[in-house]
Formats: sequence, C-alpha cells, structure tokens
Amino acid sequence: MADLSNSSNDLRLVVVTPETTVLDVTAEFVAVPLFDGEKGIGRLHAPMIGRLGYGPLRFRFGGETTVYYVDGGFVQVQDNVVSILTNRALATDQIDLVGADEQLVDAIARKPSNDEEMAIRDRLILQARAQKRLASK
Repeated sequence: MADLSNSSNDLRLVVVTPETTVLDVTAEFVAVPLFDGEKGIGRLHAPMIGRLGYGPLRFRFGGETTVYYVDGGFVQVQDNVVSILTNRALATDQIDLVGADEQLVDAIARKPSNDEEMAIRDRLILQARAQKRLASK
C-alpha cells in the first residue's frame, strides 16, 4: 500500500497524442471532458478508466489554471497519475478559430445517407463547437 503521508504523491498529468507527449506536468487538480460529462480528479483519486469527449482539459497548479482542448480519447487514473491518450491536444491559443468555423459550417451542410455518415457529421460538429467555445474565452 502507498505511503499516503509522502509528499512525493503529487498528482501527475501526462497527455499523449500519436505524435508526441504534449504534457507531463504536476497538478493539484485535473478536470477532464468525458463523453457524458466532466470528471474532476484530485490527489489520491480512485483508479478509473474513461472515454473522453471533445472539450476542455483543465488543470491547476500553484493557483493557476491551464486549459487545453482534447479531441476525444481515453483517460486512466492510477497511483496519482492521470494519463490521457488523445488524437489531438491543443493549448487554447493554438486553436484555429477560422478552421473551427469552417468545419462547423461544412459539417452542418453534410447530408448523411447512413448511420456512419451521421456519426461522422455529429463528431465534426461536436469538435468544432468545443474548439469555438475554448478559442473565444
């Protein structure tokens, strides 16, 4: 069993995309966008695995909150490590607002002819709206 009194039990956040490790930082608190809501994670959180949605990944350290956009994926929490595997993670200042606007317009204009095309359209709409919300803050 872990020594809970040890200060080395800091919460660690690791965000990995197929191309690179985007973040590997210490945090006091992490909030992740799950596909069906949001989950807050603090130090000594119970182990869990969850499916991510499209939206803001927030983490706080030293009284300062940082926000990233994550593009779905999975989160695992174990032994004070929050591991996020996602297709894309962007700092809010890296979000292309014009590109998100174009993606939203194009996605809304799609006329899906089957369930798979409808799921793709819905995903594109969710991604674009989440990016627009974060970029405008």
